[in-house]
Amino acid sequence: MNGGKMDGFDVISPGLSAYTQAGEQQIPNYWQYAQRFALADRYFTSIHGPSLPNYLYIVAAQSGGVIDNGGGAIENGIDQSGAACNGEPIGAVTVVDAEGHTRKQTPCFDFPSLPDRLEEAGIRWRYYVSGGGAMNMLRNSEHWADDFAPNEQVITDAQTGNLPAMSWVFSDGADVSEEPPGSICKGENWTVQVLNAIMQGPDWSSTVVFVTWDDYGGFYDHVPPPQVDQFGLGPRVPLLVISPFVKPGSVSHTTYEHSSILKFVETRYHLRPLTARDQNASDMLDIFDFQQAPLSPLVLQPRSCP
Repeated sequence: MNGGKMDGFDVISPGLSAYTQAGEQQIPNYWQYAQRFALADRYFTSIHGPSLPNYLYIVAAQSGGVIDNGGGAIENGIDQSGAACNGEPIGAVTVVDAEGHTRKQTPCFDFPSLPDRLEEAGIRWRYYVSGGGAMNMLRNSEHWADDFAPNEQVITDAQTGNLPAMSWVFSDGADVSEEPPGSICKGENWTVQVLNAIMQGPDWSSTVVFVTWDDYGGFYDHVPPPQVDQFGLGPRVPLLVISPFVKPGSVSHTTYEHSSILKFVETRYHLRPLTARDQNASDMLDIFDFQQAPLSPLVLQPRSCP
């Protein structure tokens, strides 16, 4: 980002691969969703960092000071490797405090998250993800068996009307993650499969789906992120908002970030904010019209990938 000059993307990507883009022919189904439902063109990542800290913002409106994905290393003769809350070996992460000092920490965290707020309110939720385990109070809670499920189970739950009030759904593995240089086509097909199940299931009429990406993947963007605190915001990522109640074919120019999704849920269920981030975030209601005739489903076909 280079202080807002947005001229350093080639430094982190080989050659000029950062300066590429996908057009309608490369992402035809995402394109159709954007034309039919809603798109946000000022949706930023929450932190100047990669996947893990942004995942934490998506569930907790903070990263606990984490700024990287971690990695095993020996520093000053000390083994910096660690384990997630599920015991899975993973490198220690770098944590920054309010004064800017850094330390290494095992990636198992204890700070409040949106699932905690939902539990307090007696509202059902589920985390559809294979693996995981960075949040101690989630991974080691008595509700783990009920509230965490393999990501493919979201298809069955959507088809049978067993989706909880709030769900997080994560793709499984590099094959469908769309992380460069992976296939966008395969990731798009996975998204279509999930959305088709939701749209053809009994819960469509009361559902909103936020489709976004954890980080920007190294691709160039010309829009400088607002600097809201020492951690972010980071570069923009796409956001599709798919629901019977979004303004059809609309583009929101409101500034959003991952914490905005939490703010939407907190507004819907009258929950207390977790941090200053979600407290100050947009509630995203400008993208909806709850008085309109509900939009019908848009069932699409997965395509053959090269």
